[in-house]
Amino acid sequence: MSVLSAIRDRNPAELPGKRDEDWRWTDLRGLIRAVPEASRPVDPRELGQGPFEHLVDDSYILANGGEARIEVGAGATRVVGLRFLSRGDGAHTAKVEVAVGPGGSLRLLESYEGKGGYLAWASIEIQLAEGAAVERIVLAQDDGEAVSVSQAEVSLSPRAEYGQTVFASGARRQRLETRVAHPGGAAALRMDGVYVLSGKRHADLTTVVEHRGTDGVTMQMTKGVVRDQARGVFQGRIVVAEGADRTDARMEHHALILSDRAEVDAKPELEIYADDVACSHGNTVGALDEDALFYARQRGIPEDEGRAMLTEAFVGEVADRVRFDGAREIVRQWTAESLGA
Repeated sequence: MSVLSAIRDRNPAELPGKRDEDWRWTDLRGLIRAVPEASRPVDPRELGQGPFEHLVDDSYILANGGEARIEVGAGATRVVGLRFLSRGDGAHTAKVEVAVGPGGSLRLLESYEGKGGYLAWASIEIQLAEGAAVERIVLAQDDGEAVSVSQAEVSLSPRAEYGQTVFASGARRQRLETRVAHPGGAAALRMDGVYVLSGKRHADLTTVVEHRGTDGVTMQMTKGVVRDQARGVFQGRIVVAEGADRTDARMEHHALILSDRAEVDAKPELEIYADDVACSHGNTVGALDEDALFYARQRGIPEDEGRAMLTEAFVGEVADRVRFDGAREIVRQWTAESLGA
């Protein structure tokens, strides 16, 4: 079952659904009764600039589907924009391959920009050679009536460094999935996420990391804020294979629920088959700290303003971990605007 085959065959029975364990909280088969016809072609030149346009050396635009390949040579450095544009009520697929050579460095600024009730699927394959470095920043702003699925496969080499931060505003159904093959060998992985949801929007941040060798590091932090009737989903799994000794893997997920009808479903998992490891995970879901709100009121800060300050600081911890200064300012602004909506 896959979104790709369902779109290709126009068969909703091929969509993943609640009987698939990894999709039980993002049931597409029960939601979509008929797969729409293929999306109409769109001229990307008519769609304006993306959120990161002024920061990039090159920009790849996939409008209502398409394919692209991004390469960074050995020792080279690039800042690349990758825009997935969706318009209308059709269905489309996109595929991107990214390869970074030994010692190369890439900042990949990725955005999902949509209008309409479309069904979209995107595949991103990222390969890092030995000693390569990638920072991937994803800003997913799909339409509230859309169904959008992005699936990334990341393959690391020894001594590679990969950092990722996903910022999601949700959709009718939105899923941003990342799977990482971690070789150990002093490779370092940072994988973070933020979801800020309102109305009836739904966002699913799913990650799987497989540690296959010794001396690997993974640090992961995801935070979410949901209000109204929105639903946030976090699924994180870290697998430490037999023989992957001295793995250091830590995962955190924390969410705030700001209304009675909002919902958060979280499933952090550790599967450890090796000895001599340092692995942990933490998960909290709740409301704002009433003691902190009381302290703010005592300092003369109105309650609404105090709530806004505390919520922005809660999510801002993840945004502050973005290393690229220009992009960090953009996602901070997005966070502030999303929380103020």
